[in-house]
Parts: sequence; C-alpha cells; structure tokens
Amino acid sequence: MTAETEPTTPSTGSCCSPTGSCHDGAADVRIEPTDSVTAVYEVKGMTCGHCEGAVSEEISALGGVTSVEAVAATGRVTVSSKAPLAEDAVRAAVDEAGYELVGRAA
Repeated sequence: MTAETEPTTPSTGSCCSPTGSCHDGAADVRIEPTDSVTAVYEVKGMTCGHCEGAVSEEISALGGVTSVEAVAATGRVTVSSKAPLAEDAVRAAVDEAGYELVGRAA
C-alpha cells in the first residue's frame, strides 16, 4: 500500500497510541513524599537578579536544601529543605554571597 491508499485510523488522544494513553496503568505514576521544611528569611542588600542568584547559589550548597527562591524586591529568601536548617549556617552562606541575613521573616 502507498500512503495515498492506506486506510487512516481516526486520531483519538495522544500521538503515543491510538487509544490516547501513553501508559497502561497507575504503576507508571510516582508520587514522591513532600516531607520538607520551608523557612523565609530576610536578607539585606539584594538589589538585582545577580544578587538573587548569588544568595540562592550559596544557600543551595547547604546540606539538605531542596529549593531556594530569592526576591531582591522584597529582600526575602524562601528556602525548602529536608530538615530545619541552623540559622548560623544560613547566615554564613548569605555572608559568603556578600549580603546580610537579618533573620527569619515575620
């Protein structure tokens, strides 16, 4: 058969299969536990995206940190970690980046 004479199957679903499913069952879906601790800190001196990146990079290097979001406009840094972080460790990381940790945000 050529492309012009091949029968076509109606498209239902995704490109993966004619039935519209890429997967055959719930075993393919994995939900990881989200046991994490989130803390918000106030950092003095951040004024731009470069500042945000420097602070985020240093805090991300701390053991157990899973995510960091620094926002220069508010001076706030949100840190998620597997366990609570020692404030002294966060302070040292912020200091290494060249900024000042004021403390935990209220």
